[in-house]
Amino acid sequence: MSEESDLSTSPTLLGQLRSKPDDASAWLRFEARYAPLVSAWCRRWGMQMSDADDIVQEVLLAFSRQAASFEYDDQLRFRGFLRTIARRAWSDMLSKRQRQAIATGDTVIHELLQQHSDGDQFAEQLEAEWKRELLEQAMLRVRDRVQPKTWQAFEELTRNGRSGEQVAELLEMKVGAVWVAKSKVKKMLQEEVAMLEQAELLPPQSR
Repeated sequence: MSEESDLSTSPTLLGQLRSKPDDASAWLRFEARYAPLVSAWCRRWGMQMSDADDIVQEVLLAFSRQAASFEYDDQLRFRGFLRTIARRAWSDMLSKRQRQAIATGDTVIHELLQQHSDGDQFAEQLEAEWKRELLEQAMLRVRDRVQPKTWQAFEELTRNGRSGEQVAELLEMKVGAVWVAKSKVKKMLQEEVAMLEQAELLPPQSR
């Protein structure tokens, strides 16, 4: 797979945009790579398609203003950078609509927007809910891959708050084996969540 077709962030493409901000071809590749991704985030956050399209354009425009001075650092997630811009754009959109609703006396829309007056906070709540959904999916998958006693040891320690000694006595295991079971399941869950998250964040046509 070539670098330009790879779905990971391309330092080469970002470098081209920085050195040649008027390069139409590079901007088309950038839009093709990241617009579907930003749109997928917006839809996951509960936006209507029309609003998602507006936010995509806001994100592309915002980055175009910074492209010439943008410093790529592979230790920082470029996708996270774009997602931050998207959240801010959404927050601005909500604030603007709330002001318009107040000005026109549209109490229904005003009350609806008032519930989500802090766009960043609302986005973070949706993000947390999404993370919980991913964890639940991961738990179902991992539970089917480990021995019942291994899973039970993990649940007793993490969900039920029992001590290692209590779990060992309950399941007739050694205390050390109980903690090994927890560590094993935790690692498997982390790996499973990472795979699910990556699948969710890929642009729809790339799945």
